[in-house]
Amino acid sequence: MMLENDNPVIEPPGTNPEQPRIPQEYPKKNITARKVDTVDNIQELGATTIPTAKSNIHVMTIIGQVEGHMILPPQNKTTKYEHIMPQLVAIEQNPEIEGLLLLLNTVGGDVEAGLAIAEMISSMSKPSVSIVLGGGHSIGVPIAVSATYSFIVESATMTIHPIRLTGLVIGAPSSFDYLEKMQDRVNKFVVDHSSISERKWKDLLFRTGELSRDIGTSVIGKDAISYGIINEIGGLSQAQAKLNELIRIQKESKGLKQ
Repeated sequence: MMLENDNPVIEPPGTNPEQPRIPQEYPKKNITARKVDTVDNIQELGATTIPTAKSNIHVMTIIGQVEGHMILPPQNKTTKYEHIMPQLVAIEQNPEIEGLLLLLNTVGGDVEAGLAIAEMISSMSKPSVSIVLGGGHSIGVPIAVSATYSFIVESATMTIHPIRLTGLVIGAPSSFDYLEKMQDRVNKFVVDHSSISERKWKDLLFRTGELSRDIGTSVIGKDAISYGIINEIGGLSQAQAKLNELIRIQKESKGLKQ
């Protein structure tokens, strides 16, 4: 007696020439990708599209607190010097980038990290322009003056005060000598890269009565120009125009040398 198989074996599609494989349709990736990008933009930046333009100017931001060797708490808005320094090297090496636009809104931070950033900007062969927006406090002052030309908006402030330490300090003469030498490094850099005199800078640095529970001075907009710290009052359009002018001058000088 032979048993009939109720479940006959069916060959997979493609093996039987009478049953050719039906190509599977996939959704269009470009439409899906655009939707995903739009959602990401809304979540991250609150906008559906981001304006992009190929430019010969690189924009760099120094915001929040300049983070040095110590990692700051996650709720702090920080600028990490290990992120900024490689970018400056890449700007210097990239022939397509002809200038640097530096946007500052910082409360200061690590002295040595800030000085390292300032020294790299000042030693670049390409022209740079800085704008102090909101605040350029403490170690933000050397970073602002490190550019080839500097601007400040009228509502911005720059707090000038001596170097302060937090945490455990060993009360030995060598500790105070080191602190004084570090302050001299900051003083020399600001005086060398701006029009302010050393006497006036120290007067602002050690002035009493302006800052609560501290010594120092809060310099606002036009005062920074009158003291010779910043070159000019201006915002984005003025800074971009000045940077384009510096780029043009550098190109012309290179052409004359050749």
